[in-house]
Amino acid sequence: MSRILMISDIHGCIKPFNELLDAVKYIPTEDKLILLGDYVDRGPQSKETVERVKELVQNYNVIALKGNHNQRLVDLIRTDGEEVQPKFLEHGGMQTLQSYCPFMTEDCNEELIKQAREYVRDHYNTHIAFLESLPLYHEDLYHIYVHAGLNPKYANWREQSDYDFMYIKGEFHQSKPFTEKPIIFGHTRTIELHDSPDIWFGQGKIGIDGGCAYGMQLNCLIYDDGHYYTADIKNS
Repeated sequence: MSRILMISDIHGCIKPFNELLDAVKYIPTEDKLILLGDYVDRGPQSKETVERVKELVQNYNVIALKGNHNQRLVDLIRTDGEEVQPKFLEHGGMQTLQSYCPFMTEDCNEELIKQAREYVRDHYNTHIAFLESLPLYHEDLYHIYVHAGLNPKYANWREQSDYDFMYIKGEFHQSKPFTEKPIIFGHTRTIELHDSPDIWFGQGKIGIDGGCAYGMQLNCLIYDDGHYYTADIKNS
């Protein structure tokens, strides 16, 4: 069996991501890499991160899931942006626009943001189409993989809303095991689950978001021959 490597919430932190892949000695032709969403916002290099993830998916059959920050960027570019723009900017979106648009400044205004949206639409439509196309979950013989979690109210978790796949928190974290396979998830920083940025092993679920874009760490959960191992890169 090949190793399964799981990483989540890179958030534009391309340097720690590449360093982590090197640290775990990732071999694209042998290992299965599964990324659990949120490749943009907060960190300094969203554009480079999306390009890297896109290349991994297209060339090495890497599984990349959709996260709420990915969807928010898609919505900003695909719509008039009015509804999503305040939340996008509030949650690290300015760093994403600065990564994509060479003319963006910290002291921006509505007109500059409008120009940035048009610039991304015109020059990076392949990135937006890629993020838009990502699946909400993945399942194999060993785990269920999802960005945020599963809603325990659903007898068939596949029928839950897109919103739950990308946003659910408390009721999922606090639920007793309700799936046959462990659920691997990101979205919620593990420091919120057990006062540590290290990977959180719960009942029937494993949280792996180490809060890299918040100056903590990027985690990798490794599943190899029935055993779990962990690795991380500090983001200083």
